[in-house]
Amino acid sequence: MALLLLLAACGSSATPDRVGGYVGGPVSLECAPFARALSDVRLYGPAGDWWWEAQGKYARTYTPEVGSVLVFAKTKRLRDGHAAVVSRVISNRQILVTQANWVHHRVTEDQPVIDISPHGDWSEVRVWWPPSSQMGVTDYPALGFIRASRPASHEMLAARTPGAIRIALNGD
Repeated sequence: MALLLLLAACGSSATPDRVGGYVGGPVSLECAPFARALSDVRLYGPAGDWWWEAQGKYARTYTPEVGSVLVFAKTKRLRDGHAAVVSRVISNRQILVTQANWVHHRVTEDQPVIDISPHGDWSEVRVWWPPSSQMGVTDYPALGFIRASRPASHEMLAARTPGAIRIALNGD
């Protein structure tokens, strides 16, 4: 079962403490700094711009790899887009991601994402919605995957998650 880490999206700051399956306290954390810290993809600005920012700096692909960053396009619902780090590849149309702020106030680990695009190119996805314990019903446009400079494993990402939270909270 995936661990959910309770973290506020913005506002005040506090020292996180463990409460059940959550680590939490009101702190400022967004998806882009967290994905940057976890993946070592050193891009800045809104997550939805990362796809274009990566050109010439990182390999971009339409095939998921552990450690790569899935970039969601900007939409009405995702005004700045979204970035999630691939933590496992289950099949050519299903992955698990670790991400910040998909569920407001939380970092979620190993959450399912499925490719629902007609051509299997990851241009449209659905994401697990932890509050309902089921796959979400909203279709999200995705731009593709940005490969990190160094290979990663699921175990490495799991071990680096707490540090990535600290780095992202410190404003990197």
